[in-house]
Amino acid sequence: MSRPIILGIVGDSAAGKTTLSRGIAQILGEDQVTIICTDDYHRYDRKQRKEMGISALHPDCNYIDIIQQHLGLLRTGQPILKPIYNHSTGGFDAPEYIEPKRFVIAEGLLGYSTRACRDAYDVKVYLAPPEDLRANWKIKRDTRKRGYTPEEVAKQIQAREQDSEDFIRPQRQWADVVVSFYPPDGNSSGDELLLNVRLVMRPTIPHPDFTHLLEDKNGGSLGDAVRLGLDRDMGKPVDVLEIDGHATEKPVQELERTLCSEVPYLGKFCSIEGNTDIGKVVGTTGETLQSYPLALTQLLITYHMLKAAKVPE
Repeated sequence: MSRPIILGIVGDSAAGKTTLSRGIAQILGEDQVTIICTDDYHRYDRKQRKEMGISALHPDCNYIDIIQQHLGLLRTGQPILKPIYNHSTGGFDAPEYIEPKRFVIAEGLLGYSTRACRDAYDVKVYLAPPEDLRANWKIKRDTRKRGYTPEEVAKQIQAREQDSEDFIRPQRQWADVVVSFYPPDGNSSGDELLLNVRLVMRPTIPHPDFTHLLEDKNGGSLGDAVRLGLDRDMGKPVDVLEIDGHATEKPVQELERTLCSEVPYLGKFCSIEGNTDIGKVVGTTGETLQSYPLALTQLLITYHMLKAAKVPE
């Protein structure tokens, strides 16, 4: 390998970027992955943003030019001195010296906002959960980990809505894969351990061929809980793979076999080989269950990273 492979994961606040990043790093091996957060590149601290009336979602509130520069350096295997934004204090800590490993995951709010940034990635993912579900996740996260009250978080979400609409959601158009976890009944207050996933696969990169698993006159093997079809996203034709939270093991294994047959390295991480470490979800009461939709999402994105790296077969 001549240079690191870079994955971009972009989405609004509390869309699930960090959870997905950590799961993919677990598959690839944490000693092989460097994770950076582009939200560390804020231009102003929390107090300054409040005084200026600007949100962290606005490009003018971030050093986009330095993000571009650092992504370019990482792509060529060079180290960077990355800023650190402290979400607890709202200020900045000492910068961190970062050397890229074999794989780099860059997650954040504005990772696709310029052409120079987008050109640095080998694979681009956008997270697009329903807004009511994302708001629920943000309230839970910011009250538990960042010391806010539910009322403060709800007020912040409302205040940021226009910036989300203007600057965050338009970045969806640049993604190779759009990931949307959603409740089966459309109710965001449902069981978060049983979320479905909708994976929009754009023809910007070659995706695995799942067509042999489709239902046909001879009978397919996906079943009702796993669906593959054609659709349009932002006006363009796409393949869409949907996996229900209650999907059984058999159709999931069929999908895994397709991924693993093209990239055998993935085989040791698939449930067909007895691995149950990926796709883990921890509930609000501490229980841990395996989510097939999450596991398949992690495997699909890892598949693309390994294909970009041209891992020997």
